[in-house]
Amino acid sequence: MRQLKLGRAFTLLEPGPVVLVTTHDGRKDGGNNIMTISWTMVMDFTPVFAITTGEWNHSFAALKKHRECVIAIPTVDMLDTVVGIGTCTGAEVDKFARFKLTPVPGKFVRAPLIKECLANIECKVIDFVGKHNIVVLEGVAACVDSTRKEKRMIHAVGDGTFIMDGRRFDRRRMMASKLPDSVK
Repeated sequence: MRQLKLGRAFTLLEPGPVVLVTTHDGRKDGGNNIMTISWTMVMDFTPVFAITTGEWNHSFAALKKHRECVIAIPTVDMLDTVVGIGTCTGAEVDKFARFKLTPVPGKFVRAPLIKECLANIECKVIDFVGKHNIVVLEGVAACVDSTRKEKRMIHAVGDGTFIMDGRRFDRRRMMASKLPDSVK
């Protein structure tokens, strides 16, 4: 094996999929924003998730104040849009307009769903772990666009390159004793 610089070790574990997180800052004349997040984590088999973000993201103030968001899951055909969203700031740009995305009202949160995404999860913030900039979210509603042809998700390597989902391998029977009833 060849030695890897320790500063690149995170590229071996960089989580996925890359998601878009929408927020709403409470203004009546707009106030929607989108940020690209590749640091996500499923907490357990319940709809509890974590993302890492902080003051450096324009959406963070709305997330902190209103304590809600939507996790929208894009697919590989949206890669350039996802990267574009992540490389500009909502302080200067209406990202829905710039990237021609359609905001869809949520059922339980003011932050919008993104119509063009494969799936959307409406979330409430249940904790902030300040030392590590971790935002813990609880899903309160979820939807998926089953008519969408492209379903492959994007995964960030962390060095400006990306990989996408590939072939799926079914081992549900082997893992049946470990799976929660919600996925059987």
